[in-house]
Amino acid sequence: MPEQAPTARAKNFEEVASGYRLDDALRESERCLLCPDQPCVSGCPVGIDIPGFIRGVNERDLRGAYDILTRTSLLPAICGRVCPQENQCEGRCTVGQTLEPVAIGRLERFVGDAAIQQGWANVPHIEPNGFKVGIVGSGPAGMACAADMAKAGCEVTVYEAFHQAGGVLKYGIPDFRLPNPVVDAEIANLKKLGVRFECNTLVGRLFTLEQMIGEMGFDAVFVGVGAGYPTMLGIPGDSANGVLSANELLTRCNLMRGRDFPDFDTPQPIGRRVAVVGAGNTAMDAMRVSLRLGAEKVYCIYRRSRKEAPARAEEIHHAEEEGVEFHWLTHPVAVLDDGSGNVKGLRCVRMELGEPDGSGRRRPAPVAGSEFDFECDLVVYAIGTNANPIMGQTSRLRLNKRGYIDTDERLATSMAGVFAGGDIVTGAATVIKAMGAGRQAAAGMKAYLGIRDGDRPYDAGEDTVFGIDASERNFVRIRV
Repeated sequence: MPEQAPTARAKNFEEVASGYRLDDALRESERCLLCPDQPCVSGCPVGIDIPGFIRGVNERDLRGAYDILTRTSLLPAICGRVCPQENQCEGRCTVGQTLEPVAIGRLERFVGDAAIQQGWANVPHIEPNGFKVGIVGSGPAGMACAADMAKAGCEVTVYEAFHQAGGVLKYGIPDFRLPNPVVDAEIANLKKLGVRFECNTLVGRLFTLEQMIGEMGFDAVFVGVGAGYPTMLGIPGDSANGVLSANELLTRCNLMRGRDFPDFDTPQPIGRRVAVVGAGNTAMDAMRVSLRLGAEKVYCIYRRSRKEAPARAEEIHHAEEEGVEFHWLTHPVAVLDDGSGNVKGLRCVRMELGEPDGSGRRRPAPVAGSEFDFECDLVVYAIGTNANPIMGQTSRLRLNKRGYIDTDERLATSMAGVFAGGDIVTGAATVIKAMGAGRQAAAGMKAYLGIRDGDRPYDAGEDTVFGIDASERNFVRIRV
């Protein structure tokens, strides 16, 4: 895929990858074997008909390909950019057993971008059913759930704490990976379904989940607030001026437009020598953002080796091209200050890898006597996130021992009528997995409300009344 040159893109926030041209997409689609057993589909968390949409591309029927994609995926232009296809659909691709796998993600992005350019949207006939549904959080899980419930005929309102809808797609992913206009276009399609967005609304502070189910009159509520509560290392010097989380850095830069200071008056921490602790996708975003904000040197500090780094290979490759310096098998043990409370460096220790731990990766252990000091003036932690505690603090929701919302197989919580899904249930995961959780919760909500799920074929059992399965008989809900 064509890309900006590393020296040019490291100084701007324009998208790195330019996307396929039609000829590129046609050539790539020809590599698909259209396997009858479809291993790529089983590797997709939402089960997209991948051979079907690729066949549409190959036949130059881009609208048909878009129709196939949007049967199961609400956000093709987004997922084509940020999903870890190499570990999902492309990781199962038959072609990939001997050659490079078919570039499924790039083809999905190509179709999604064509839909945005042409203004395509699949808005079915919707028959209102009188049910009122509330969605807490406008990230990928909330958006997917809202779409399914709106298509089922419900009146859907999405509440977002920030001033713009999109959740992590807006505040967590920089424009050079996922441009804001792409997110806005997908949100506009939701509005065409009748979904209403209420921003600057912090559920749990302005009103509670109990109030939503009670006095506000919602028949069902979905909680998809993500897991944006940052993890800090808890080492000496953590409170020094110049230590922050990647979430804070990215939110200030992306959503609050701190990168455009002074046109936007958001204070944006800018370091001359920036050390980012962690090697996931968020860490790569933080490092590459720091370069674009003007840092002279940016370092990646990670306690394992490159092989164990959780970031996508493409993100590590782009960061290396742009000049990020990687320090593998290195772990911070203290933040050093200059005597006035400002960061002046990190004290680190060398690590070596032992036996695999519960994650399947080799466990790092410190090398005795290997401590050394490392000069920097800004330290960014990108070592994972935790559940935002506000939902648990302000409602009767049952939480698990890690503080995430506890749900059953239908993603129903301990409160009747309240469902939850995405990172607030599973911990940090991918965009497509969050979307899958949103759709799974929507199916559970429809069953709870007694709405016939049009996506599931009718299969009457032996116990029928006038030919209708007894379990499908309608009933009347009474609010006590």
